[in-house]
Amino acid sequence: METKKRGITRWLIPGLIFQSVAIGGGYGTGAEIAQYFGASGFVGGLLSALVTLVIWAVMCAVTFEFVRVFKTYDYGSMMGKLLGKAGFLYDILYYLMMFIVLGVLNATAGSMITALTGVTRWLGVGILSVGIIYLVFKGTVMIERVLSFWSYVLYAVYIVFMIVVFVKFGSNISAEFAKGEIHSNWFTNGASYSIYNLVVVPLILYTVRDCETRKEAVGSGILAGILGVVPGILLLIVMGADFATVQAAETPVTVIFEMLDMKWLYIIFEIVLFGTLIETGTGFIKAVADRIEAGVVRSGKELPKWGHPVIVIGMVLIGVLISIFGLLNLIVKGYGTSVWGFLIIYAIPMLTLGVYKIAKAGKNPQIEQAQPPQE
Repeated sequence: METKKRGITRWLIPGLIFQSVAIGGGYGTGAEIAQYFGASGFVGGLLSALVTLVIWAVMCAVTFEFVRVFKTYDYGSMMGKLLGKAGFLYDILYYLMMFIVLGVLNATAGSMITALTGVTRWLGVGILSVGIIYLVFKGTVMIERVLSFWSYVLYAVYIVFMIVVFVKFGSNISAEFAKGEIHSNWFTNGASYSIYNLVVVPLILYTVRDCETRKEAVGSGILAGILGVVPGILLLIVMGADFATVQAAETPVTVIFEMLDMKWLYIIFEIVLFGTLIETGTGFIKAVADRIEAGVVRSGKELPKWGHPVIVIGMVLIGVLISIFGLLNLIVKGYGTSVWGFLIIYAIPMLTLGVYKIAKAGKNPQIEQAQPPQE
């Protein structure tokens, strides 16, 4: 029987898992940080990051408390409790986003391995696929352990990276701070980036199952917002080594490492970022498996033994096929719509109707609660 997490672990695990899944290799090139934060100016980018932090913290805090109150540890149960019969709309958006993400993860994994070793991209795709399948098969406890551990590794590498850059280019970074460059789009850029990643919050609901009080649920949600943004802030600060050049580059991180001329650090950095690709894929596919299994259990049936492997392997193969046949380009056309869909179908209802239902449940402790998915 699984032992409940205690103390600081209960507070940290949701945030560490959120950070692991949210990064998903997106920080690997630095392009996202340059696009959403750096485009606001150096100091403006830090303000953008703070906007993202606040929105993520609020969304995680409210969602985690909703999940704690109603025990909806998979996104299907949560959206059903939040929107009733209209909850199926979230499934449509989720699958669209998941297929996009899986396609991008496979393409990124292939290109990263090719760039590092010169071998075929299929090695990267294979490592990614095996890693995702292994973790999802191993279950919730193993996923939490691995993703949490890798978060610590990622933070350690980022800190080393930042220290090395500061030692060599600290004066350049100080000069960028002194300029105080802030563009007028700093708020909208930070808000856009947070909305762009809202899909991640419902992926990690299983991490909240040990939260017993509102203080724990809300506190872990706030920590999740902080832990999710800090790596981006660190990377933005590092970009201050040559902000104008880095900001204009297609792959900002590559420019920084060329300035450092430290191949060993670059290899370690890329290996750690490759691990986050596996983490993100694991998060998306586990959420689907949990959602389907919980739905079957609620119907009074039991998922066949072959059901879980078929779901997991099937999702992994779909991601590979999307990256192979160029279907990604067709799907990406609906990407913008899906991002705003998460705002309309998940974020706004959770911050309004969700808060109302939480308050109502507090006044009526006997209110019916959904059952958690079977482990």
